[in-house]
Amino acid sequence: MQRRNEWFFPHGDLARDGWQTVVDESTPGWKHTGLRVAQIAAGDELALPSDGLERIIVPLAGSFTVTHSSIGPSETVALAGRASVFSGPTDVLYLSSVATATITGVGRIAVAEAPTENVYPTAYIAREDVPVELRGSGRSSRQVHNFGTPDALVADKLIVCEVITPAENWSSYPPHKHDEQVAGKESRLEEIYYFESDVSVGLTAPPAADPFGYMRTYSSAAGEIDIMAEVRTGDVALVPFGWHGPCVAAPGYDLYYLNVMAGPDPERAWLISDDPAHGWIRQTWEGQEFDSRLPYLAPNDTDVEGTHA
Repeated sequence: MQRRNEWFFPHGDLARDGWQTVVDESTPGWKHTGLRVAQIAAGDELALPSDGLERIIVPLAGSFTVTHSSIGPSETVALAGRASVFSGPTDVLYLSSVATATITGVGRIAVAEAPTENVYPTAYIAREDVPVELRGSGRSSRQVHNFGTPDALVADKLIVCEVITPAENWSSYPPHKHDEQVAGKESRLEEIYYFESDVSVGLTAPPAADPFGYMRTYSSAAGEIDIMAEVRTGDVALVPFGWHGPCVAAPGYDLYYLNVMAGPDPERAWLISDDPAHGWIRQTWEGQEFDSRLPYLAPNDTDVEGTHA
């Protein structure tokens, strides 16, 4: 029998080997994607072996140095990072599946992963080159950083982006799915949601404030799933199949999530189907204004694309 929230993992439940979060092939029912999250202190060093995984290293808060090697001498890349996930996009590093790497620095970092038999070169993406997109409108406005999507990054399987939802707004909406292969319309993709939440930008809250949001996933023909969870910083939801959405930011608190996707289809494509009961909502966004609080950007970031899709 399907248990509610059995695909949802509160912060700490996936801790292992010095990482705060580990999702990989040892996670029951999981195959195509992985995620590691760690809090790094001065003097710490995280090692990533060469094990047939393509990776994207994403600074969540802080700055880091990555020393990596594929064939030939090691190279060192400095990731400037950011103050927090609500401070605009960050620079990221795509690591080849044959690369070894060590990470040092101070702060919190995520490593998105996908197994692959093909080899693509390691690539650095600067913050100013990350496509920043505003989606939806009104209370469905959200901000998306598309640094690891097919249009922005050459990779084999891995698709990664991050979404910022201001307080009181809805994202991952209308509910949608990507669990069957329909040529030109839908692709098969596992998906990981890693969440963070904080007091909304521009607000001051008392020490007892408890930032949170909500996330919903429900069954499709591909399988039974039932997530209705209160989400906080460090929580993870896995979506092997099913309709997912909305993600809702509670009043007073902004919501962030990192999406990691990959699947078995031969083409690396992010194609979704809306729940037919709710897809009509997209039509109501045309002509509406985006939430005036967006975009959340660093002072020198200005290039933002808007879409009501």
